[in-house]
Amino acid sequence: MCEQNESYRLLLNKARNAMRDGRNAWGKQSTFEKVAVALILDREDWLEEFGYTLAEAIECIGQERTAMIPQIARQIALEEI
Repeated sequence: MCEQNESYRLLLNKARNAMRDGRNAWGKQSTFEKVAVALILDREDWLEEFGYTLAEAIECIGQERTAMIPQIARQIALEEI
C-alpha cells in the first residue's frame, strides 16, 4: 500500500510539473514517467512523440499504475478549477 501511495504522489507531481512547464518538464522525467504523464493528461500527441501507441503505453506503465490514471487525472482537473 505504501508503494502505491508513493507511486501515486510521484505521478501526480510529475503531471503537475508537465501541466505547468509542458515539454520543459520532460528533461526531469524518465521515459516511463513521460509515458505515464501523457496518459494522465490525455496527450496522445506526446505518446506519438515518444513512439508509443496507447496499448504500448499502458503496457509500459503496468496495470497497477494504469489503474491510478483516472483518479490522478480527476485530481489534476479539480486543481485547475
